[in-house]
Amino acid sequence: MLPKRNHLLLAGLLLFCAGIQFRLVQSFTLNEKSSTFVAARMGGGQQQAIWQATPLRKVVEPPRWLGLALMSAGAVLTAKSLSMKG
Repeated sequence: MLPKRNHLLLAGLLLFCAGIQFRLVQSFTLNEKSSTFVAARMGGGQQQAIWQATPLRKVVEPPRWLGLALMSAGAVLTAKSLSMKG
């Protein structure tokens, strides 16, 4: 199935907005459940002990270039969708 105009437009706008979001924030703090999931899958450093009072919360710092890459890919998809025939 070939992508239609509205599919490319939606994908382009979503990528562009995600790129803006990545440019505006410096870091994300994951909640307890997702932090333990990431730690288990990545085999990362500290495992949360049962007796530990404070839960493990992972802080993710995306690279600065990621926002620009998403914004440029979104802009290209949006422009491509606008040039397609209905």
